[in-house]
Amino acid sequence: GQFWLNLAHARIHSDDFQGAIAPLERVLALRQEFPPDTMTRLTGCHARLGDGTAALDWLDRAVAGGHRDLASLAEADDFESIRTVPRFREIVGLVDDSGDMSRDDAWRFDLRFAVREIKRRAYAPFGELTEPEFDAAVERIDNAIPGLTDPQVIIELMKLVRRLNDGHGRVRPSKDRDDLQRAVPLQFFLFEEGLFVTAAATEHESLLGAEVLAIGDHGLDAVIAAFEPVIARDNESAQWFHACLPSYLGESSVLHALGLIPESDRIPYTVRTMTGDIQTITIEANATWPAWKLREAFPYPDGWRFLPETLTGEVPRYLQNADLPFWFQALPETRTLYFQFNQVRDAATESLAEVADRLFATIDAGHVERLVIDMRWNSGGNTFKEKPLLHQIIAHRKVNRRGALFVIIGRDTFSAAQNGVNFLSHHSEAIFVGEPTGSSPSFIGETSYFELPHSKTVMNISDLRWVGTWPGDRRIWIPPTLYAPPTFAMYHQNRDPALEAIDAFNEHLPGR
Repeated sequence: GQFWLNLAHARIHSDDFQGAIAPLERVLALRQEFPPDTMTRLTGCHARLGDGTAALDWLDRAVAGGHRDLASLAEADDFESIRTVPRFREIVGLVDDSGDMSRDDAWRFDLRFAVREIKRRAYAPFGELTEPEFDAAVERIDNAIPGLTDPQVIIELMKLVRRLNDGHGRVRPSKDRDDLQRAVPLQFFLFEEGLFVTAAATEHESLLGAEVLAIGDHGLDAVIAAFEPVIARDNESAQWFHACLPSYLGESSVLHALGLIPESDRIPYTVRTMTGDIQTITIEANATWPAWKLREAFPYPDGWRFLPETLTGEVPRYLQNADLPFWFQALPETRTLYFQFNQVRDAATESLAEVADRLFATIDAGHVERLVIDMRWNSGGNTFKEKPLLHQIIAHRKVNRRGALFVIIGRDTFSAAQNGVNFLSHHSEAIFVGEPTGSSPSFIGETSYFELPHSKTVMNISDLRWVGTWPGDRRIWIPPTLYAPPTFAMYHQNRDPALEAIDAFNEHLPGR
């Protein structure tokens, strides 16, 4: 297959488009590459040869087959001869920019476009709903559009995506819509005891450590129930739901669209402060720190106050450098090497493969008896970057043995990180600590974003299923052997429940 692809490339580069067609058809038959990519190359060859009908037929097949990047198709130089043809514009989702379409008709166009993309992209679009049930849900949204606000239409799209069992499924408003990006300057976390404020802009520092009892007139349980049909996940557990939920609880447009608060630009919270006082405070939401940017600023944005930094004692390691992809530190008192692995990607100055070499060189050179890999904040990245690290773990019997290798997991352990945990559960002696993972061992998930043409609403629909252990693995998560969930009781003492559980476990190992 690769030889046919090489031949096709050579002929295309020499402008022999006719000669490239037969090799590309062999590539397609052998599935040497992603079939829609081959179909796109065939589109280009026919377009260059002036055969618009054949070009559009191949383009239609490429898009129907799941081609991910419609924007690249719309701009491809190879398609210059067919770009103005109405059928081409329809296939790639180009719209008339004249502005003559009404607001309701624009949303209806976007809804139809979203449905087309879901049906052609989704790995299993009808896993929970049958196609007639799905179409009936779409029709209900279409009929309701005149009576819905823009945020409410987006909520309805989120509910539709929620039924795909795709934890990577996303529906987010355009970043150009400041009115839909407003958020209050607070960070929340859902602990075992409830929802608490963990970080705040300086003007709201007094709310640090406060427990949120209600939003608007709705108690926390009612608020959580309102979001249950909205937030996408890939399994029946609440783990990923609990990971995602707190960021939405500061978004005024979302809370207003769900009918939880009376106004779209401010949020009333009823809280119990650290001193025990119960008070209701209304906080204005703004676009200074929009919701999407807050999600990228974990555990808190620069200039804000962070609860652990205001408490007695050192901030626990798991909260010290959570914004870095990875870092490690030796703990001589317990002969432990602590490796925090937060993102499956390379850092700006060091690749994941390079840090793996440095990590195990430290293990080989020093008095290290135990490796702790902390993946509780790792929500993924590029699975293929993990291989060098995973191979090193398996090969090093010094730490790949019972009682010497611990992996901390949690609700944010997701996507590519879930794949890494799957691998370690199957091929290493790792003991898992913390709380269950956010993904299932076998899950639908992939990053494949696109925009709705009129509203510029951003969506992600996954077209892959990852099978990380064995075909019959139907678990909803990978659970810990040592259960150490995040509690506010330990958090506000600057203690790490997972690391303490590991220390306690080692004290009771035979021979110690």
